[in-house]
Amino acid sequence: MFIEKHYIIQPQFMYMMSHYDRHGKLCSLIFETNRTFIVDQSPQEILKESTRRIGFSLQGAIDAAKYHLGDVNMCPIMVNPILRIVLFPTRSPKHEETIWLNPQQIRRTTSINGRTMITFNNEKTLVVAARLPAFNTKLQNAEQLEKMTRIDDPEYVSFVIDPKKRQTKDKQ
Repeated sequence: MFIEKHYIIQPQFMYMMSHYDRHGKLCSLIFETNRTFIVDQSPQEILKESTRRIGFSLQGAIDAAKYHLGDVNMCPIMVNPILRIVLFPTRSPKHEETIWLNPQQIRRTTSINGRTMITFNNEKTLVVAARLPAFNTKLQNAEQLEKMTRIDDPEYVSFVIDPKKRQTKDKQ
């Protein structure tokens, strides 16, 4: 399997989990819609780098999520507000077996023997060690965070003025 040195979370990102390389170094196993690969960074390093790359910090993303959602256990985070990418953990973010999921890529969740089976948009599946109601609560919190931070209120209007077409007092 191919190993990349760095990774920035993209819209095609489905999920990531911890992975140890043959030398015992903590890396990440990344699953995107069309490929799977290993990154020579821990999941926490990928989250930090992804938020930092667009001018934010991981701690700021965590603080913002807690501000919007309250003191939610295993809070989701807005990794990229420009591309609207929110991720949420299956366990405590510091736990070794945590899986970080992108709710935009999840099509359906079902219960299977006390665990949750996730079906992604590309029809791939993943079974996580969480009961369906608990998992769906985390998924719903992530979706709520994305909606709460979206500015689609009619009061907010943004547009770009073309300086070439702009009339000034000098030209009138």
